[in-house]
Amino acid sequence: MSKKNNKKRKNSGESPGRKTISAGQIKESVLHLFRQQSGKPWSIRQMIQTLGVRDKKSKNLVSEVAFRLEDEGIISRNRDGRFVSQQMPSALVGVVDHVNSRFAYIICAELDEDVYVKTDDLEFAVDGDTVKFELSGKFHGKKHREGRVTEIVQRKKDEFVGKLQLSKRFAFVIPDNRKIHNDIFVYPEHINNATTNDKVIVKIDRWHDRTNKSPVGKVVRVLGKAGENEAEIHSIMAEFDLPFMFPEEVISEADKISETIPEKEIAARRDFRGVTTFTIDPEDAKDFDDALSIKFLENGNYEIGVHIADVTHYVKEETILEKEAYSRATSVYLVDRTVPMLPEKLSNALCSLRPNEDKLTFSAVFEMESSGKIVNEWFGRTVIHSDRRFSYEEAQAVIEAGVGDYCNELKVFNDLAKLLKNKRYKSGAINFETIEVKFKLDEQGKPLGIVPKIRKDAHKLIEEFMLLANKRVAEFVFGQKTESGRKTFVYRTHDSPNEEKLHNFTLFAKKFGHKIDLTDENLSSTLNKLIDEIEGKPEQNVLTSLAIRSMAKAKYTTAANGHFGLAFPHYSHFTSPIRRYPDMMVHRLLAHYLKGGKSVEQDKYEPMCVHSSDMEKRAADAERASIKYKQVEFMSMAADKVFDGIVAGVTEWGIYVEIIETKCEGMVRLADLNDDYYEFDEQNYRIIGRNNKRMITLGDEVKVKVTNTDIDRRTIDLEFANEK
Repeated sequence: MSKKNNKKRKNSGESPGRKTISAGQIKESVLHLFRQQSGKPWSIRQMIQTLGVRDKKSKNLVSEVAFRLEDEGIISRNRDGRFVSQQMPSALVGVVDHVNSRFAYIICAELDEDVYVKTDDLEFAVDGDTVKFELSGKFHGKKHREGRVTEIVQRKKDEFVGKLQLSKRFAFVIPDNRKIHNDIFVYPEHINNATTNDKVIVKIDRWHDRTNKSPVGKVVRVLGKAGENEAEIHSIMAEFDLPFMFPEEVISEADKISETIPEKEIAARRDFRGVTTFTIDPEDAKDFDDALSIKFLENGNYEIGVHIADVTHYVKEETILEKEAYSRATSVYLVDRTVPMLPEKLSNALCSLRPNEDKLTFSAVFEMESSGKIVNEWFGRTVIHSDRRFSYEEAQAVIEAGVGDYCNELKVFNDLAKLLKNKRYKSGAINFETIEVKFKLDEQGKPLGIVPKIRKDAHKLIEEFMLLANKRVAEFVFGQKTESGRKTFVYRTHDSPNEEKLHNFTLFAKKFGHKIDLTDENLSSTLNKLIDEIEGKPEQNVLTSLAIRSMAKAKYTTAANGHFGLAFPHYSHFTSPIRRYPDMMVHRLLAHYLKGGKSVEQDKYEPMCVHSSDMEKRAADAERASIKYKQVEFMSMAADKVFDGIVAGVTEWGIYVEIIETKCEGMVRLADLNDDYYEFDEQNYRIIGRNNKRMITLGDEVKVKVTNTDIDRRTIDLEFANEK
C-alpha cells in the first residue's frame, strides 16, 4: 500500500489493515439485530459492540443507519433513548425475479442486496410472485445472501400466454415468458378447440404440488397460429395484461359525442384561431396532441402558445369513457400499430388537432424575449385552428433550407428551443439519448429492414416546448400555497441515482475505456461528457442503456420531489392527454385551481398515480417486446450473414452480443464454445479459457453469426464467426 493511501486511511480513522464495511452491509446487519431480537432495546453503543465494527467510519454509519430507520418508522426510541423494533416481521417479504431454471433472486425493499434462492427452494413460486422468505447464513458470491421461500403471499398472475403442444392423451403450454421455467399441463377436454402450435392464453386451475411439478390449467382464449403477426402481437398485449379491443359500450358512448362545437363554448374560451398555428408529428401519426402558435409582438417579443387537446372537455368524470381511460392509463405503441387509450372517435378525430379545423384546447401561453427569457405566462382553455400539419421530416427540411412554409416561424421556434435546451443543461439536465430503431414492414407486418431513428432539430424543437409547458404548469400549481399547505397535484418525479448502481456503472464504463469521476459534485456534467465521448461509437447504445438503468425510474406521484434527469425542481405531464391518463388528471386539477378551487384529497390521487406508473411500465415492456419480436423475426432471415457486434454482457452461462447494424441482442452460450472450457470472471466482466487462456471481455468487438431464433421467447442464439 502506498504512503498516500496510508495517509488517507489514517485521516479517515481507518486502520490500514481493516476494510470499512459498506452502508448497505451496515443497514442489513442492524435490521438483522432487530429481527432476531424484536423486543430488545438497543443503544448505539450496544449495536456497535454486537456487530463488531471498530473503525470510526463504520461506527458513524451504524449511528446514521439507526436514525434513518427511525425516520422511516421501522424502529423507534423508548424513554431511555434506546431503539426498539416496530414489530418487524421475522419473515421477510419480497418479489421473485426468476433468472433461469437453476436460481432466482428475491427483491426485498428492506434489504440493499437481492437474495439468491435456488429453484428447489422457491416452493414453486414463479417470476413476479410476492413471497415470504427467510435468510440462511450463507452467501452466494461476495454480496448476495442466500435464502429460501417459506410462503407464497400472492401470485402475480394466473393467466399466461404460450404455445400449445398437443398429443393423444394430454396437452401442455410452453409459456412465452422466458422467466417461467415450467410448462403448463392441460387436459384434452380443456384445450378450447386449440390445435398444435396455436398461441393461447391458459388460466391456472392448480399450481404445483410435490407429486406434480407442472401447474395445471385450461385454455381460455386462442390467439392464432404461432409466428403469424396478429397472433404474436395479441400475445404480447396479453402477456403484459394490456387491453386490446374496446368494449362495445365504450365505443357507443364515444360515438354519441357531437362533433359540433357550440358557439357558447367558443365564446367562453380565449380565441387563437387567427394566430399562426401548426403541428409537427411523426409522418404516420393520427393522434395530434399538441400544436404550437406564434405571434410577433410590437415590443419585439414573441407570444408562444403550446396548445394541448382538451380531452377532459369530452371525457367527463364518472362516465364509461373515463373509467376505460383510467383503466388503460396509456396508449401502447407497438412496432406495427398503436393501441390507443381512447376510442378512435376521440383520439384520431374529435381531440386530434388536425389542420383546417376548429379544435378545443387547453393552453400554456408564454411571452418570450429573443433570449428565451419568459416575461409573462397564461394558462387556460382555448380554441385554435391549425394552419398546417408538418411531419418531422417536412419541418426539418424547412429548418435546414431556410425556405418553405412558415420558415420564419420555424426558425424562431428552433432558436428558442436551443436556448431552452442549453439552459437545461447548464442547470444540470442529463442528455440521455438511446439509439431507437424503426422497421420497414410489408403489408403482412413482416420486417424488411431495420434502421435507426435519427432525432434532428424538428424533434428537439417540439420536445423543448413540451418540457417548458410541463415544467411551468407544475411550478404554477406548486406556487399556490394555502394555509393548510401545498395544493394536491400530479407530478412526474425522478429521484437521484442509487450510489451503488452508479458505482457499478462506472466500473462497467471503465471496461470500455471510459473513466467517470463520481467525486465531481456536478454529476450531470460528468455523465454528459461521457455521452458526448461515446456518440457514434459501437458501445454508445450499450452504455447509454446501462446508464439509464442505473438511474431511478421516473414515476407519477402527488409528492413534488423534482426531476433529477431534467434538473427541474417541479415537473408534471400536461402535454399528451390523448395518450396518457395522468395528463387528464393534470388538466382537471389545473382547471379547478384556475377557478380558485380548494385543494383536492391527496388520498384520492396518489393511488391513481401508482396505477398510472404501473400501466406505463407494462406498456413500455410490451413496446420493447414488440421490437424484440420483429428483431428476432428479421434476424431469422439472416442465418448465413456475418455481423459485427460488441460484447454487451458476460454471465456464467453466456455472452450477450449487440449486433451493431440492427441493434439486436443475442447470446453466445458458453456451452457452445468448443475450443476450451471457459471460466467466468465476474469481477472483470470476462470469461477465460482454462487451457488456451483466451479472454472474451465486456466491450470486445466480435464477429457473430445467427445459429437459431425463437420467436415465441424472442431470443437469438449466436456463435462467433470464427468458431468451427
